[in-house]
Amino acid sequence: MSHRRNFLKQALAAGVGAAHTLYAPATLAGERASAGRAHGIGSAIRRDDTIRLSDSLGDGYHMTWTAADRQAVAVNDGTGWADPPAAFYNTRLWTVEGPAPGTSFGDMRGYPELDRAARSEGAPSYYGFGLLSVRGRLYQFLSTLDDAKDRPRHWTGAKLIHSEDGGRTWRNQDGSLPVVWEDWGEQNRDRFVFFGEPDGCFSLLSVLQMGQDYSANRDGHVYVYSPNGNRDGLMNQLVMARVRVEHILDRRAYEFFGGHLAGGGARWVKDIADRVPVHVFPEGWVNHTNLFPGDLVLESWLPSVVYNAALDLYMMASAGIGCAPDGTEFGKPSYLGLWVSSAPWGPWRQVYEETAWMPGGDAAARAYGPQIAPKWVAPDGMSFWLVWADLNGIREFAKDEDRLAAALEKADGPRARAGIEANFLHRYMPGFSFNAQRVDLILT
Repeated sequence: MSHRRNFLKQALAAGVGAAHTLYAPATLAGERASAGRAHGIGSAIRRDDTIRLSDSLGDGYHMTWTAADRQAVAVNDGTGWADPPAAFYNTRLWTVEGPAPGTSFGDMRGYPELDRAARSEGAPSYYGFGLLSVRGRLYQFLSTLDDAKDRPRHWTGAKLIHSEDGGRTWRNQDGSLPVVWEDWGEQNRDRFVFFGEPDGCFSLLSVLQMGQDYSANRDGHVYVYSPNGNRDGLMNQLVMARVRVEHILDRRAYEFFGGHLAGGGARWVKDIADRVPVHVFPEGWVNHTNLFPGDLVLESWLPSVVYNAALDLYMMASAGIGCAPDGTEFGKPSYLGLWVSSAPWGPWRQVYEETAWMPGGDAAARAYGPQIAPKWVAPDGMSFWLVWADLNGIREFAKDEDRLAAALEKADGPRARAGIEANFLHRYMPGFSFNAQRVDLILT
């Protein structure tokens, strides 16, 4: 039982036929102030005929375009593309080669081990989210949770690790080696870039992607986005921070979005208490209880933001969790939205909405965690590839917890355990993988 429950704590932390609405050009005065090509995009179309499924296992799939002209991708709660599975990881980095939807996938072997079987029962979990390649270096924000037993667990902080040699070796935020996965009593603001912030904001981070190795950036800042908390009414609020590239490892150098200026610029503040939302997503798409006691609040409304250089606009994809009437997760299809802006801080104008996100027209789909692949934006900017995982089958899988626990108890070693978990997941959730499809942008 404990093995199955532990998996769900982690695995959940981690169309043509669908109902959707295409938005007309914005008319609000505040949005008119935003200049640029963003106003030329009137809608978007998901091309279900382009859907491709890979043989990976896991979710998350935050990506960055590296100096070596490949994409690095974080895979949470799975075995990635390993065949046969070598371990079941909380998170691991892989590389993706070739044009969409990828021609080869490789394990980033220098990445620090987060094999779940090698960690003690009840140890803190770390999940790879915000990822960035810039000036030949790799940076990754890893999110962690509290240990609540009487309510869904909340996101509490983000650990920052980095590599100066393309992923062969990794360091802690302070530059020390090797990477340390802090235990409960070691988690604090001295070790983490964000920890114990108001309402748990800046615990789940996405990083703006701007071309290969961040080469399209001109102002020298890294931009990060986060839900504003762990409950509906806060998690649907998007907050934002920026930091100079050369100071990304220094928490004191971060500034927070404090509001839009009349001319289309942004006000930046040093005190996190003075932050204001840069965007607000719809309410009603955050779970408030769980399929299993002790599970977590999912990363609803964690966006993917990518700069479209050909059109000189910023694209954002984000999703909310479709909850059952009792507030548990994945009781109905998710919400998917796409937005565009002329600046990293918005204002964001919605060009696409699905209140029942069903790739391939599959009403049973439980699509999750949409990511815009930063390398897979068309040269003319008029299409891009969206990546996601599908957790269809998770509620049925939950009913067979005892079967998995019994099988794991008989396993001979970590490799055998990883194979058993992978087989169970593939059987119940065949879409729990790196799924990709093309999205076309439509001009007004």
